[in-house]
Amino acid sequence: MSRILIVEDEGAIRRVLVKILKQENEDYQIEEAVDGVEAVDKIKNLELDLVLCDIKMPKMDGVEVLNHVKNIKPELPIVMISGHGDLDTAVDTMRKGAFDYISKPPDLNRLLQTVRIALDHNSLATENRTLKKKVSKKYTMIGESPAMNTIKEMIDKVAPTEARVLITGGNGTGKELVAHWVHEKSERCKAPLIEVNCAAIPSELIESELFGHLKGAFTSANKNRAGKFEAANGGTLFLDEIGDMSLPAQAKVLRALQENKIQRVGSDKDIKVDVRVVAATNKDLKEEIKQKRFREDLYHRLAVIMIKVPSLNERIEDIPLLVNHFLKQIASEQGTSPKQIDDEAIKILQNYNWTGNIRELRNVVERLTILGGQPISSDDVKTYAQK
Repeated sequence: MSRILIVEDEGAIRRVLVKILKQENEDYQIEEAVDGVEAVDKIKNLELDLVLCDIKMPKMDGVEVLNHVKNIKPELPIVMISGHGDLDTAVDTMRKGAFDYISKPPDLNRLLQTVRIALDHNSLATENRTLKKKVSKKYTMIGESPAMNTIKEMIDKVAPTEARVLITGGNGTGKELVAHWVHEKSERCKAPLIEVNCAAIPSELIESELFGHLKGAFTSANKNRAGKFEAANGGTLFLDEIGDMSLPAQAKVLRALQENKIQRVGSDKDIKVDVRVVAATNKDLKEEIKQKRFREDLYHRLAVIMIKVPSLNERIEDIPLLVNHFLKQIASEQGTSPKQIDDEAIKILQNYNWTGNIRELRNVVERLTILGGQPISSDDVKTYAQK
């Protein structure tokens, strides 16, 4: 259920707005304020999803209300309502952080579309803040090998910039981890990092997933939906396995990178986005370009900085650190004390050929945690971690 605050001193206009919104969705919970002071009080004390605020208000005008919103709840979208003489002020409020503005008398379709988009945006932002708290502790870069130290140094240099990054490496090497560290060490770290696995989404749905869609744009589009570009606005969009993205979707991503604009599927309205794109692939994109499966112009847009993540076989000196990290992590997940592991057992693990890289190593450590003794011995490794 969405709660919307209408800030409007004219009772007739307020009643019309309430009626329109209730007709759109009877589950909307509508709050009302007749002046700016009352509005600020409700913004402080209520859980709101959207504010519709007239610019000209008694006691405190809409611009002052906007400033209070940005100080109290900066993530709360506020849509300004302007008379014909207030358009310059309305445009100025957009620069100061308003989500959008609507002219009086409000156009029904324009009003409802703006409300839907604003509520979608707020819902995604809330979800992303919750997810960010959960995942920020999940991603830790483990390793002191020369290869890992080189990557850490590159991240330290690249992260504070706005340069796009293309991460390459085999499956299970930790490309996702590198993307998270680029984001966490960037100026965008307080905004969301949104992940899209391009290989996991059917080609006919990837455009809707990335750019969103309008209700009725296709058969199953039963409501407006914001895409991942909008969800990542102000933050980072991680396009994992981008080598599997369809050519039509590649063309639209290229436009978004060139113009910082997107269009939802079924819409011709441009939506401005401020997104840093980090991409990853296990494919040789230059070979994909030769085979005409990947756009060369998109490749050059993405590959401003390239980070190659080494295979686990190229950093076997990191295996003791990784094993101990996974032992603690798995024990925490299972609510038990972490097991120890013999030095000889570690040496055997270092001699394996890790075709599945770090992902495979973690699976082996979990198996040893469940089936091995305390401490985990070389015999346990030979028995339960057979290659």
